[in-house]
Amino acid sequence: MFIFEAKRFIIVIIGAIFNAISLNFFLEQANVFASGFTGVAQISASIATDFFDIDLSTGVLLFLLNIPVAILGWIKVGRGFTVYSILSVIFMTIFLETIPIQSLSDNIILNAVFGGIFGGFGVGITLKWGASTGGMDIVAMVLSRLKDRPIGIYFLTLNGAIIVLAGMVYDPEKALYTLVTLYVTTRVIDAVHTRHEKLTAMIVTAKGQEVTKAIHANMVRGITRIPARGAFTDEDREMLMIVVTRYELYDLENIVKEADPNSFTNIVQTTGIFGFFRREDEKV
Repeated sequence: MFIFEAKRFIIVIIGAIFNAISLNFFLEQANVFASGFTGVAQISASIATDFFDIDLSTGVLLFLLNIPVAILGWIKVGRGFTVYSILSVIFMTIFLETIPIQSLSDNIILNAVFGGIFGGFGVGITLKWGASTGGMDIVAMVLSRLKDRPIGIYFLTLNGAIIVLAGMVYDPEKALYTLVTLYVTTRVIDAVHTRHEKLTAMIVTAKGQEVTKAIHANMVRGITRIPARGAFTDEDREMLMIVVTRYELYDLENIVKEADPNSFTNIVQTTGIFGFFRREDEKV
């Protein structure tokens, strides 16, 4: 477990570096804005500098915006997930302050595209290893659990507000370039990690009882145990079917791997569910 946590810690740092590069090398100089709380911090700093002659740091604003969100995540989401999300925000703030802002190209389209690529990769690998970049990820997760609505609705609302504000404060062209960045970011995140809210895991294992106990000891999710038989070995197996949120996928992977290293797991997108699915506001 220590090796897994050490790897996750390193991945969080690498993700923060990529997000900082996205802003300081591509988006800041072009006045193109990122998604989520990073975009909020970025456009706030730009407005303060351009219209009020107040020099505000994007990194510091991002850190301040995430303080109440971190408290919310600690209470509603879980300590492990929130701790790594806080670390991600801290490291991103440090890198935003230490990596110099410079322009690699005067072409705004190149800045929008490559800013989206670097930012999307940073967010994607962070999510893939069971953490987040904080901000809207945690807020959307809490709201989604309470209302049981797709997380994408909340991302769309915030990012739409960023695009509209960019068009109103600067010019419509900036809003369009921001839209390009958001699209590229989303596509890269999809390539690195899934954005689907709910996923179905089908675990084929010879240790059904042990794996079930291990999952129930760490997660509050129902499991359906289905008898199965290996076609090649002709040996008895069990297939455990469980629906989880994408934020639980990393933990599920490690739980199953530790309980039965020889198991096989297939992860598929869940487009919808009917019946009982535990949300945060429901008692167990």
